[in-house]
Amino acid sequence: MSTSTTHFPFTAVVGQDDLRLALLLNAVSPAVGGVLVRGEKGTAKSTAVRALSALLPQVDVVPGCRFSCAPAAPDPGCPDGPHEAGAGTARPARMVELPVGASEDRLVGALDIERALAEGVKAFEPGLLADAHRGILYVDEVNLLHDHLVDVLLDAAAMGASYVEREGVSVRHAARFLLVGTMNPEEGELRPQLLDRFGLTVEVAASREPAQRVEVVRRRLAYEDDPAAFAVRWADEEHGVRARVVAARALLPQVSLGDTALLQIAAACAGFEVDGMRADIVMARTATALAAWAGRTAVRKEDVRQAALLALPHRRRRNPFDAPGLDEEMLDRILDGFPDEEPEPEPDPEPQGPDDGGDGDGGPDGDGGGVPPQHDGPPARDADSPEAAPDAPDTSREDAPQPSPQGSGAAEQAPVAATEPFRTKVLSVPGLGEGAAGRRSRARTSHGRTTGSQRPRGHLTKLHLAATVHAAAPHQKARGRDGRGLVIRKDDLRQATREGREGNLVLFVVDASGSMAARQRMSAVKGAVMSLLLDAYQRRDKVGLITFRGSGAELALPPTSSVDAAAVRLERLPTGGRTPLAAGLLKAHEVLRVERLRDPSRRPLLVVVTDGRATSAVVPGGRTGDTPRELSGRSARLLAAEGIASVVVDCESGPVRLGLAGVLAADLGAPAVTLDGLRADSLAGLVKNVRTAVTHTVSLNSVSRRAA
Repeated sequence: MSTSTTHFPFTAVVGQDDLRLALLLNAVSPAVGGVLVRGEKGTAKSTAVRALSALLPQVDVVPGCRFSCAPAAPDPGCPDGPHEAGAGTARPARMVELPVGASEDRLVGALDIERALAEGVKAFEPGLLADAHRGILYVDEVNLLHDHLVDVLLDAAAMGASYVEREGVSVRHAARFLLVGTMNPEEGELRPQLLDRFGLTVEVAASREPAQRVEVVRRRLAYEDDPAAFAVRWADEEHGVRARVVAARALLPQVSLGDTALLQIAAACAGFEVDGMRADIVMARTATALAAWAGRTAVRKEDVRQAALLALPHRRRRNPFDAPGLDEEMLDRILDGFPDEEPEPEPDPEPQGPDDGGDGDGGPDGDGGGVPPQHDGPPARDADSPEAAPDAPDTSREDAPQPSPQGSGAAEQAPVAATEPFRTKVLSVPGLGEGAAGRRSRARTSHGRTTGSQRPRGHLTKLHLAATVHAAAPHQKARGRDGRGLVIRKDDLRQATREGREGNLVLFVVDASGSMAARQRMSAVKGAVMSLLLDAYQRRDKVGLITFRGSGAELALPPTSSVDAAAVRLERLPTGGRTPLAAGLLKAHEVLRVERLRDPSRRPLLVVVTDGRATSAVVPGGRTGDTPRELSGRSARLLAAEGIASVVVDCESGPVRLGLAGVLAADLGAPAVTLDGLRADSLAGLVKNVRTAVTHTVSLNSVSRRAA
């Protein structure tokens, strides 16, 4: 039997106690609202989620219903109905995977084109939401999911139903599912609306204990050698946890959520200033499920505490640059202000673990049974490990401070904090692109508004039904049509052309030299860049960060979807030294050249944050005798000649201004905007779009007149 048909057993997952507990609580009470699993690659996130479906109880469905209606209470609006209440058939609960690149039709369903054209009838073909009803909908790399699919998921999760209105089809069907997503934060964060839809969140990390890592490797190799035999070895543990899930589900309606527990929940949510009331409801459901899982009929303080650790961390984030987490000491202070509920008699208490071991050895491979004390965040590091040294930066982490190449001649100053981020004006790349889906620049996309039709180039992905019928209609008599259906040839097919928005590569080039080092000034500059990063996060862009000071420029952050990693680098940015403006621009040219080879469809937007001064002309290939100003001007014109869309954020301040940033903008063929003019509500005003070549010429003439 292959690994594709035999999943790795849930109880054989080593460690990851918070992850296993969160998944099991949702199995006990699907109303908890799903789980978001955040963590580094290779931490068994997907393995644990795929194994969960084997522990779910079977579901009774109406025979032949494609929408999994319950026979005891069928959906009155089911497209396959109406159904009469009666006996049904039992089948395992499904786990449906939503691919990141899926189309909207695949998710919600669509008109059955084959039957519409061949038989002339309207027939609905269900999508993944129908398949996932009363089961699990799993999204791996959920943070990379296209925005149009996120919107559909939000609607379905909020209403418990899917509505399809397209191509003459109007369908509504029930869609209640357990939403489970996994993600690596290094690849970008989730939209706040979708983040809040997940009932619980857990952070996972690989163990630093050598013995536990050895056990992970041993079990994985044994599974790959013989999946069926490995599954048999863990069958008893799987059966025990499955039986406990069934028992907890049966006990759940009897669990009492007392007034004291409700006050504790409300106080915790208010104390941590979470938005809305969803957190209170999720905590109440989670605490109830925890009590049922433990075999109790009353919610205790420890249930409320554990529910808070699972339900609140991701709801406390005020912006995407805040790290998820919860102050456990503050949580304890809040909960200690309330008396404990009077405990009910417990004649036969259940152990608190998802894999009760009986003899304590955790099954065939000796992983200890029971649940260790739950915690929030990754496991503690060993005191003698390299990570424990407080003064030694961990340069292996992407967001750690890296050695600076600027040389010892730079008079480095300590980093300053950024001012409060603000809403910025929208900067976009001109023209019509074909890049990855996003929210910045106009682009031809697979979703969005339909703007026309064309003959398909290659594989047909989105049929334009009206245009196809229009192309086929004149030929029906010649083709001998004698029935209801149309006679369609391949040449009749038309592809729908759609226009939406794309995400861009926003490359920041930030001046960190001595001329920018005044503390209030650099704080304002960092606040502006942080605001642009927040805008890039919301518009689903990739970002990169180049800084220049002293004798050169460095790529502080290679282009990535992790906008919060760029924010961390920016916060730690030191300043001081000379101003090698040309080196920063040439470094940008090099980075964009490489990225163009890696991802040719993603268009770049270059954002240069500087006061325009140039005091260093040391760059590779620079001609002897070139002044810093001449060298930076040639570097800027090189970028402009390659058609790279740019914008200059002018950081010059004070009563006397040289206007050098405006000259740089003219060389780049780009608009210039002051820090104040960057604000969306500013009356100073600047463009919403990066100007085209005609506007660039006007800008150049304006700068020349001002200089004169």
